Amino acid sequence: MLAVRDVAVRFGGVAALDGVSFEVRPGTITSVIGPNGAGKTTAFNTITGYLRPTRGEVTYDGARLTGLRPSAIARRGIVRTFQRTSVFPALSVVDNVRVGLHLSGTAGLLEVLLGRRRLRDEETRLARQADEIVEFVGLRHRRAEIASELPYGEQRLVELGVALAAGPRVLLLDEPGAGMSAPEKGVVSGLIRRIRDQGATVLLVEHDMRMVMGISDTVIVLNGGRVIAEGAPAAIQAHPDVIRAYLGSASA
Repeated sequence: MLAVRDVAVRFGGVAALDGVSFEVRPGTITSVIGPNGAGKTTAFNTITGYLRPTRGEVTYDGARLTGLRPSAIARRGIVRTFQRTSVFPALSVVDNVRVGLHLSGTAGLLEVLLGRRRLRDEETRLARQADEIVEFVGLRHRRAEIASELPYGEQRLVELGVALAAGPRVLLLDEPGAGMSAPEKGVVSGLIRRIRDQGATVLLVEHDMRMVMGISDTVIVLNGGRVIAEGAPAAIQAHPDVIRAYLGSASA
């Protein structure tokens, strides 16, 4: 269980989050939606340690995450992507994923310096895992290509592969469909479902309402730094506060 409890974040006199609380149930896809400036990315940054809240706390499996560095949170299995594509542009697709596998490495400095068998065995294992992830995200045919030379939608798939390489228990996706065509969003939606079906929990921020309503188990709506609604997609679509705050403005 990932839990956000009474979290507030202030920038000067502006409250980006004002007493936000919600829970993300294991093995589900939960989406956070809301108008621009509602506090969605601020919530992501707080969960993953890039921002420290003014008050409140974030916990996972009962352990406090608040105050930990982003790297320490990632080691606990809370892994995220960002709004903008963040691949290693000069590396191939498979080498991008290998970088993401560094959390799985166990060889020490001595093995690296001496080239011992343990290191060779580990490199073989990580290479096999990288290939499996590249195939999972549908980029086997791009395996050896330089990441920066791929179309934007496929770069987002590389980024997803890097995140999966870190072995997430909870995967946070910040606008995974941004800048993608409708067919590309369909591919990403299918991947997100497969990630959930393989046991990971997914929390995402997304503006595409068709995508959100099609894949989410639970939808949380933020407006003005507060949670104004939470529930199943059908209930959220019919919620009057959501229609006024988000769906109504989106359709205007």
